[in-house]
Amino acid sequence: MKSLRYLYRIGHGPSSSHSIGPYRAAKYFRKNYPNAISYDVTLYGSLALTGRGHLTDKTIKETLKPIDTKIVFDYKTPVPHPNTMDFTLYFEDGSSITKRVFSVGGGAIKIEGEVEEAEEEVYPEKNFAEISALCREKGWSLVDYVRHYEGEEIFDYLAKVYKQMMETINKGLSATGELPGTLHVKRRAYEFLTSIYENESAVGRAYRSIMAFAFATGEENAAGGMVVTAPTCGSAATMPALLKYYQKVYEVPQKKVIEALAVGGVFGNVIKQNGSISGAEAGCQAEIGSACSMTAAAYAYLKGLSLDGIECAAEVAMEHSLGSTCDPVGGYVQIPCIERNVLAATRAETAVRLAEYAADTRSISFDTIVQTMIETGRDLKKAYRETSKGGLAKEIKVSKEK
Repeated sequence: MKSLRYLYRIGHGPSSSHSIGPYRAAKYFRKNYPNAISYDVTLYGSLALTGRGHLTDKTIKETLKPIDTKIVFDYKTPVPHPNTMDFTLYFEDGSSITKRVFSVGGGAIKIEGEVEEAEEEVYPEKNFAEISALCREKGWSLVDYVRHYEGEEIFDYLAKVYKQMMETINKGLSATGELPGTLHVKRRAYEFLTSIYENESAVGRAYRSIMAFAFATGEENAAGGMVVTAPTCGSAATMPALLKYYQKVYEVPQKKVIEALAVGGVFGNVIKQNGSISGAEAGCQAEIGSACSMTAAAYAYLKGLSLDGIECAAEVAMEHSLGSTCDPVGGYVQIPCIERNVLAATRAETAVRLAEYAADTRSISFDTIVQTMIETGRDLKKAYRETSKGGLAKEIKVSKEK
């Protein structure tokens, strides 16, 4: 498995696979083929079907500017991966080359015939069973496990990640008005945080603050703001919401929260390795389901649960996200994506509560639930995998953006 640096990426929303991935591909070609005088970029599958709402075309053109770039949306041609794009580069001597790119989730890309970035394998273990066995043999915590393979430097990087998460929340909490696009979705983070409700319980206030923090990040992502993939842009709001809540209420040292990010990252890496974090490949269970699972693991660590307890929390969070479809209305990361992050943050907290009592009696391993998730994702109809052709996207008619 790869470094946590490639799981937690800092970049602009609204989508890791549909905006960060295409941005990185365009940046790569711009750098490595500086003599290209124009580009034709053809988007296929989910990139074509939801690319406009995810700003895929605008992101590519902006990155390649001022080079002339033509974007083609091909809705029909079968491709080997739902997030496929072809970059055709033209040169002054009349020659051209075409490179096929796959945006595989979380901002990661694969370019046929190219070595686009050195994402070396850092962790030799292939699943959580192997990780758990090693930790028990060595007497390690999951934090020790990460430190062993990535050194102290990874915690410096995760500190930057957490700082960005908090900056995104703070920015989202201060913003009002409507989100960009034709859906006319109102920003609600500020309202959730500042509204006063008569006779509201302490538990109610706590959950409302978690929801406000999740709304803040989700709305910033939908507006194209700076977020952290955790593990994707579309699911970026779940993890920071619960971490901010815990640190605020319990006043834990930031070092402990950074370690929790590492623990959550271990589970995200296992999902990425053996399942999927791409909504276009396996539905929303792969994005917000994965985020919920990672967040539950991080929160369980903060609550002091054992290795078994942390695994149980991550498994429960994913188990009860199974079958979640990716049906973005109008191709935007607004409906139902923002509210799903909000619910996932509170569900992760509930999963930890359950794990506190159920860890010793559980019968499903984390690896089993990851395998179940990817099989479920493959069984989902294509319409429910980020095509905007099924679910809410089909039922809610929106005007086309000019």
